[in-house]
Amino acid sequence: MTQSISPVLLKVDGLVTRLRNGARIVDDISFRIKQGETFVLLGESGCGKSMTALSLMRLLPDSIHIESGAVRLDEADILALPERAMREVRGGKMAMIFQEPGLSLNPVMTVGEQIAEALELHQQLRGAAARARCVELLDQVGIPDAARRLHEYPFQLSGGMKQRVMIAMALAGQPVLLIADEPTTAMDVTIQAQVLQLLRDTQQKSGMSILLITHDLGVVAQVAHQVAVMYAGHIVEQATREQLFLHPAHPYTQKLFAALPDTARSGQPLAAIPGSVPPLHDIPKGCRFAPRCDKAWELCHEQAPEWTGVGEGQGVRCHLYEGQGAKAEGRVMGTEGMVPSTQHSVPITQSSVLLQVSDLQVHFPIRKGILQHTVGQVKAVDGVSLEIPQGRTLALVGESGCGKTTTGKALLQLIRPTAGSVRFAGNELIGLKAQKLRKQRAGMQMVFQDPYASLNPKMRVAEILEEGMAALNIDGNNAARKAHLDILLDQVGLARSTIWRYPHEFSGGQRQRIAIARALAVSPKLLICDEPTSALDVSVQAQILNLLKSLQQELNLSYLFISHNLAVVEYLAHEVCVMYLGRIVERGTVEEVLHTPRHPYTQALLSAVPRIDKRGVEMIRLAGELPSPVNPPQGCHFHPRCTHAMAVCRAAYPDATGISTTHGVHCHLYGDGLG
Repeated sequence: MTQSISPVLLKVDGLVTRLRNGARIVDDISFRIKQGETFVLLGESGCGKSMTALSLMRLLPDSIHIESGAVRLDEADILALPERAMREVRGGKMAMIFQEPGLSLNPVMTVGEQIAEALELHQQLRGAAARARCVELLDQVGIPDAARRLHEYPFQLSGGMKQRVMIAMALAGQPVLLIADEPTTAMDVTIQAQVLQLLRDTQQKSGMSILLITHDLGVVAQVAHQVAVMYAGHIVEQATREQLFLHPAHPYTQKLFAALPDTARSGQPLAAIPGSVPPLHDIPKGCRFAPRCDKAWELCHEQAPEWTGVGEGQGVRCHLYEGQGAKAEGRVMGTEGMVPSTQHSVPITQSSVLLQVSDLQVHFPIRKGILQHTVGQVKAVDGVSLEIPQGRTLALVGESGCGKTTTGKALLQLIRPTAGSVRFAGNELIGLKAQKLRKQRAGMQMVFQDPYASLNPKMRVAEILEEGMAALNIDGNNAARKAHLDILLDQVGLARSTIWRYPHEFSGGQRQRIAIARALAVSPKLLICDEPTSALDVSVQAQILNLLKSLQQELNLSYLFISHNLAVVEYLAHEVCVMYLGRIVERGTVEEVLHTPRHPYTQALLSAVPRIDKRGVEMIRLAGELPSPVNPPQGCHFHPRCTHAMAVCRAAYPDATGISTTHGVHCHLYGDGLG
C-alpha cells in the first residue's frame, strides 16, 4: 500500500566514482529517493556530495569516471544509456541547479533565451508558445514583471533573482527529480527563505522529488524528509529528519550538532571537530573518521565498519553499533557528543569607547556624458553612527547591498567617506594625511570573507605575516621578528613549521587563520571581520569562532563583526546594529535585538533564519528585494516591503526612539513612545 502511494523514484546501489589515477571520490554509496520526497546529502566540503550529484547526471570531468554501481531513475538504467538518450534525461527527467547561479547562466544570452533553450529541447515549444511558457515559469518562481525580465541579461539581476531563473530553467523540462547543489549557501537569510519556500511549493504542486546538497543543519531541519550524512566518500549515517535531530547516531553527526553556535553556549567554546576531511590520496585505514573521533579505539584504526541498522529506517557505519543494533542506542546515541566544554569564558567588563562613528556617509557619484557630469549619487552609507568599546564585539547585520562592507572599509579609510566623523582611540581619522593615517591603521585591521582571494598566492606564510610589520617598521631585527611570527602562529593555532608553506597548501579554515594572524601581526586593538565564516563548514566555523573568542579574551581585542548569519552573531557579539539601505534601523544588546526585535525588518530577518529548534515561529515574507541606493524610497526606506506601513512612513524618515537605555529603533510604530 505504501509502495503505491510513494514509489521509489531513484535507486542508487554501490556507486563508486574515482579519479583515473585510482583515488575514490564516491565510495560504494547506496540510497533511495521516493516520489515527492526531499532527500538531503549532508556533510563538510570535500566529502563527495557534489561529485555524487554529478555522477547521477553523468556530468563528470574527463579525469573522473564511474567505476561501478547502478543508478536507476524510474526503472531506467542511467549508467547504461547512450549519451544521446542521456541528453533527453538531463533536464527532461532529472535537472540540476548549482551553487553559484552567476557562473551557471550565460552572460551574453537573455533570461528568456536561456529558458527557451530548455523548452525547445524537452517540450518542443518554439515562438509565441515558448515565450508564453517562459513568462509562466518566471511567474511561478516569483519574479515580478516577468514579461519585462524575459529580455534582461543575468548581470541585471540580483543573486536571488539569478537563482530563481536557474530554478525556472530546471523546471522548464518538467523533471521528476531536481538536484539542488547548495542552492542557498551564499544568500541572505531572507532570500534563502524565499528560495526554500519556492522549492517546497513547486514540489507540492508537481510532486517532483528533490535531492538537496547542503552543509547547513538549519536548512535540513526545514525541508528534509530523509537525510544521508557523508564523510570522505562514504555515507556514514542515514535516517529520517526526525530520527537524525532527536538521536544522531554517528559520532561525526553528533559533532556537527555540537559545533552549531547558539545562545546557550555563548559563554563556552564550541565543540569544534579537530583536523579536517582527509584528502583523497591519503584515506586512513579503517574508519575514515577515526583520526578525528574521540570515541575511536584500536579496531576503528584497523578495520572499516560495516553498515548497521540502529532503528527502523536509520542506519550507521560505525563500530560502536556492530552486533548490537538498536541495543547500542542507550550507550552512544545520547547527547554527550553534542555538549561543549564547560569551561566558561572570562567575563568582559565595559570599558572606554575605542571607536566612535558619527553620521558617516559614503556616496559614490554617478557620471555620464563626455564631460562626465555628476547626475546622481549612490548612497551606499547614509548617516551611520555607532560605538565600539574596548574588548567588545559589535555585529553589523543586514541583507547584501545594505552597505555593511562599505561601512567597514570606510572606517579604515580604504574608501574615503563623503561626510561624518570616525574617531579611533580619541583621534579623528577623516581628513588625516597618508603618513599619519598609516600609523593609525596599525590599530585597526580587516579580515576578509574569502581568505584565498585576500592572500597573495606567490608569497609564503612568513612573507605574508611580515609584510605589514615591515611597512610599519615593527620588530626591526630578524630575531625579534622571527620570535613574533612564532607567537602569531601559536595564537591562531597553526604549527610553526607551516611558516614556509604557500596559501594553496592549506585548507579553508587554515587560510582564514593565516588571514587573522596577518591582521594581528601589527598588534591592532580593533579587527573588522567581514563575513569571516560565511564560506566555511560548520565544524571549521566553530574553530574560527573559538579562535576569535579566545583572542578577544587574551588580547582584549574589539571586533566589528559583519555578517548575515544571525546564529553566529548571537553566539559571538555583545551588541548588534541592523542595517537597511545604508542606515541603521535598530541597535541594542544581542538579547534585546535578537530576542525582542522591534523593527519590522529585524523581525523579518529573524523569522527567515533556518534553525533546528524553530517551532511555532511564523515566517514573515518580505515583498520584493532591497531597493536601489541610487533612488531610495521617500520616507522610511523600508516602507515598500513593510506590512505595518502607514501614511507617515511614506512621508518622513523616522527618528530614533529609545526602547531602553541600550535599545533604539528607527520606526514610526514607536515614535509616540508606544514601545
